[in-house]
Amino acid sequence: MKKQYAFYFDSSKCSGCKTCQMACKDKNNLEVGVLWRRVYEVSEGGWTNNDGVWSNNIKTYNMSIACNHCENPICVLGCPTSAMKKNKNGIVTIDKNKCIGCRYCEWSCPYGAPQYDEVNSIMGKCDLCIDYVEDGRNPSCVDACPMRVLDFGEFSEMTKKYSGVKEVYPLPNSVITDPAIIINPHRDAIENENKNAKIINEEEV
Repeated sequence: MKKQYAFYFDSSKCSGCKTCQMACKDKNNLEVGVLWRRVYEVSEGGWTNNDGVWSNNIKTYNMSIACNHCENPICVLGCPTSAMKKNKNGIVTIDKNKCIGCRYCEWSCPYGAPQYDEVNSIMGKCDLCIDYVEDGRNPSCVDACPMRVLDFGEFSEMTKKYSGVKEVYPLPNSVITDPAIIINPHRDAIENENKNAKIINEEEV
């Protein structure tokens, strides 16, 4: 049986502090504006006035998302130089020596994981801190989370340890790439079909 590493994310307990995001930037020395892990703030609803009585039906939660190292990564299929590849451990990586910065992987990925490095004119993305993994350590985002809402391990073991789903708004239909992620949804989790839901920190992600 082939190996496949995966992330677990507990949206029900995420405070949106973005420590995971900062740990990723620090570990990978990312430029301003480049985020390999992004924390989305999702909201729906508002306040209503019924005969002078104000009430609200607001739903809000956070989603921390990086590359999902999908079973069927279309970023790999779309790469014209074979710089993108899925390794034997399931981790999707970019060979910087082969990457020409065409951005096809960025445009094809439904999660927006590959991001353009303007300084070096190549693509970059979460590689699960592969150097840490090979050393028996966790990805930096996992250990940095003060709420312990992130976990990591082999997908087969993670599914025994956790139950959850692969898609919650604003994530796309999981059938597209079969992402290696398990999400414990927040109680206010919103269906993708809900047209009133929105990401309220668009400028950050």
